[in-house]
Amino acid sequence: MAATPPSDTSLRVAALSQKAPTTFALRPAAPELAELATALELTGLRKLAFEGTLEPLGARDWHLKARLGATVVQPCVVTLDPVSTRIDIDVMRTFLRDYTDIDAPEVEMPEDDSVEPLGAWIDPAVVMQEELALALPAYPRAANAEAGTIRVTEPGKKPMSDEEARPFAGLAALKEQLGGNDDER
Repeated sequence: MAATPPSDTSLRVAALSQKAPTTFALRPAAPELAELATALELTGLRKLAFEGTLEPLGARDWHLKARLGATVVQPCVVTLDPVSTRIDIDVMRTFLRDYTDIDAPEVEMPEDDSVEPLGAWIDPAVVMQEELALALPAYPRAANAEAGTIRVTEPGKKPMSDEEARPFAGLAALKEQLGGNDDER
C-alpha cells in the first residue's frame, strides 16, 4: 500500500473515518479546466463543481454520493456554432473490497455499473472526470440548426427523393399503376 497519494485529490482509504462521512468539494482552477476541456474535446468548460461524501458501507466498503455541476461548450454537429449545455447530475459509486472482475472474452454487463473495486486510494477527481465525460451530449445541436437535404446522383439522372427511398414506396406506386384499390373490391 503506497503512502504517497497518486494525486492531490486522492483520499487514502485507511485514513477515512469509519464513523462519519468524509466530505469533499472540488472546484478546479482555470488551468485544470482548460486541460480537462482539451482532453474531452470541448470548446469550453466553466463552473465545474463536484461535491459530496464518502461513507462507510459495512466494515470494508465505501459509498460515494455527490453532485456534479458544469457548463460545457461544444461545437454544434450541424453548424459548428458553439452550443452551451448545463450539466447537473447526481453521482453514486460503490467501492467494494471483494470486487471480482470477470476476465472472460464475452461477459454480460452487470445491471449496477456504479460498483468498482476498492484500492488503497479513492480519487473524487477521477470520478468527476469520468462522470462529466459520460454526461456530455453526444450530438450537441444549436437551437436554429437544421440539416439540409443533399441529393447526389450521376450527371443527367434524376436524384431519388426521400419518398422514393422508403421501403414500400415502390409497392405503393405499383398498386396505383395496377389501379387496384382494395377498399373498392
